[in-house]
Amino acid sequence: MLSNIEIDRSNLTILGVKFSDLKTLESTANALGSNMFEGFEPTPKGIEIIRDYVVGKISLAELVALAKQKAYV
Repeated sequence: MLSNIEIDRSNLTILGVKFSDLKTLESTANALGSNMFEGFEPTPKGIEIIRDYVVGKISLAELVALAKQKAYV
């Protein structure tokens, strides 16, 4: 079952995690939605990790390593 998450487009935040622009927020929200459909339960740390991947701050290899470590919890 999907749960709702707090997305504030006017303040550019998802669950309190700040974004630099609306495009990045929406890209991250789309990624979260896809992952939530598969059972992922987002946390602020998980959102930060996905945001950092979306903006190119971390690589796919780093994203996978963080996921394996369950760093998103």
